[in-house]
Amino acid sequence: MRDRRRAVGNEGEGRAEAYLRQRGFRILGRNVRSALGELDLVADDQGVLVFIEVKRRRTGAYGGAMEAVDARKRAKLIQLAAHYLAQHRIRDRACRFDVVLIQDSPGTTETVLHIANAFDVAGDDLRW
Repeated sequence: MRDRRRAVGNEGEGRAEAYLRQRGFRILGRNVRSALGELDLVADDQGVLVFIEVKRRRTGAYGGAMEAVDARKRAKLIQLAAHYLAQHRIRDRACRFDVVLIQDSPGTTETVLHIANAFDVAGDDLRW
């Protein structure tokens, strides 16, 4: 089960990466791992460093992809991004958090929704 779930996740990340490249993003890293966890994608969007969470759902049984980026997940992403910035000695660079939602529905085509600047670190406000 875990291997199947990982394969679905990898496929979703690949689709998200292709989608973002088509829109001019330069992908800096995929599955960027640290002792704290993993960032799905790190990219450059016209000089802005973007940390991207990818969520893919094959059904709506668990609330769909949007519900998966809850307050706990956002806090983890913020922690991972801070670690990435420190590790790469990046300062004074504009950063943002995006979410790419991929929803598969039986009998229909896949839906990709890119939410740029999905939440704010200062207030942890979700923007969707």
